[in-house]
Amino acid sequence: MDLNIITQYQGLLISSIICGIIAFLITFLSMPRLIKKLKSAEIVGRDIHKPSKPMVAEMGGIGILFGFTIGMFLGVYLYPQLQEQLIVSLVVILLVGIVGMVDDLVQLSSQEKLILLWLAGLPLIWIAPPNVGLIYMLAMPFAVTIASNLTNMLAGLNGIESGLGAIAMTSLSVSCIIMGKMDVALISMAMLGALLAFLYYNRHPSRVFPGDVGTLIIGATIVVVAFIGRVKIIALIVLIPNIIDSLLKFYSVGVMERQNHQPTQVGEDGKLQVPEGGFNSLIRWILKRPMEEKNVVILVWGIGMFFGLLGILMAYFLKNSLI
Repeated sequence: MDLNIITQYQGLLISSIICGIIAFLITFLSMPRLIKKLKSAEIVGRDIHKPSKPMVAEMGGIGILFGFTIGMFLGVYLYPQLQEQLIVSLVVILLVGIVGMVDDLVQLSSQEKLILLWLAGLPLIWIAPPNVGLIYMLAMPFAVTIASNLTNMLAGLNGIESGLGAIAMTSLSVSCIIMGKMDVALISMAMLGALLAFLYYNRHPSRVFPGDVGTLIIGATIVVVAFIGRVKIIALIVLIPNIIDSLLKFYSVGVMERQNHQPTQVGEDGKLQVPEGGFNSLIRWILKRPMEEKNVVILVWGIGMFFGLLGILMAYFLKNSLI
């Protein structure tokens, strides 16, 4: 490989790591203040999986979005030649985050959320590869809609969304590095840094919940990386835990229907148990026998890590098959 290309790749790799570190620091340092402000504004939710049912700050995903945005702007500054794809990526993820904020505040209907997420994904068309056709371009915002909902559905336990998101971003970042797609790794690394910082406050026992603003942007970032970096197969692999969860829910209750659902309950011993009634899910499948919340989350993370490693192996296979 040409020495200039190697030097360029090394520079992009270092820049991606720096953007991830900056995103981590911004989110980590801003979260305590944000949590305090959210609580004072009474933007809170009850943690129903604790015996004491404490009130916890909601919409903490704003902190993820804040750190990610600063990380991305640093990437634009360091590599102005990537300005178009980085800014369009950021616009899409910011728009998805805004949809999440609105949903957190006024609770959109399923149809309204789907339409708004599709509209939020439209800017991706501006950076579609040349000569891909209309169907491919329209598929990009549809993918944003689907993936955002997938990462929004497997949720509800302390650290489960941000942890799975961090695992997915790690897999995508390593896969992009293996395949020499350093410019796209900058996007996934910035989101990874912000998610890891947020996880510190979101882990069990959680001090803040991500809200839809936090969960929707994870799926949107996965799609952005998938289409820009042309790593759609790997993105699909890392989303398999979310896909399994959604299929279990859709099979048991349908796509739009959520009535007569009985939430997971916590016993006096602190273990979660599934009541009769309601839709099935990956979490409920794990809870065939009662267990503590943090153990359920660790098991789900383990499933995510398995498919994350599978994605990395796929990247290694694809790279070697192209040599």
